[in-house]
Amino acid sequence: MYTGGDYRKNNPTWDVEDAPWKADLIFSLMEKHNLRPATVCDVGCGCGEILFQLKKKLPASTRLTEYEISPRAVELCKERENERLSFSLVNFCDEHGTSCDMILLIDLIEHLEDYYKFLRHVKPRSHYKILHIPLEMFVLAVLHPQFHRGQRKKVGHLHFFSRDMALQVLRDLGYDVLDSSYTAGYALPREYGLKDKLLKIPRALLCPVAPDFTVRVFSGYPLPVLVKS
Repeated sequence: MYTGGDYRKNNPTWDVEDAPWKADLIFSLMEKHNLRPATVCDVGCGCGEILFQLKKKLPASTRLTEYEISPRAVELCKERENERLSFSLVNFCDEHGTSCDMILLIDLIEHLEDYYKFLRHVKPRSHYKILHIPLEMFVLAVLHPQFHRGQRKKVGHLHFFSRDMALQVLRDLGYDVLDSSYTAGYALPREYGLKDKLLKIPRALLCPVAPDFTVRVFSGYPLPVLVKS
């Protein structure tokens, strides 16, 4: 799906429009925990826009590297390359000995056949990691299983997480979860149709008073997570 043309056919922008928002989330976590990594790697970077946006916020001395397995995505990455930001068309797991201060795993583990193996492999490769995990195991999705079938076909999601499931996976593998919080991904300017427009109402009204209940029933709130290993 990724090394061929299927993913880009189904997702022609490679979600570039969401990158500034995701870069802000990442930078906010770094600022909150006073993290100043000298080197940052984005594994499974897609079109490379997240680090392209993030570099505007980081010191000029910070070295940024993107890793991606899709030749189609790297075509887009190359448009963003400069003296601070480099790209590699390679599986990060095959780059033995490569490490950095912080690894970004943004909307990645749900695509991986064996995410436990992957998370074990990358654990010693950086002290800190920031993940961004869509929470797609929720009541409405279970009641309407075509949602999960659609996510699998369109964007290649093989696994679906709730907040508790995602955090337990990380703890099972010995990661120290330093921070996690819901973020209003549903409010991004996307056009998903009438159903999603209607769902914005309970999501916005209920989350401030009952966040866990809201996400478990309606979702719409992905999970950024900062971990230490």
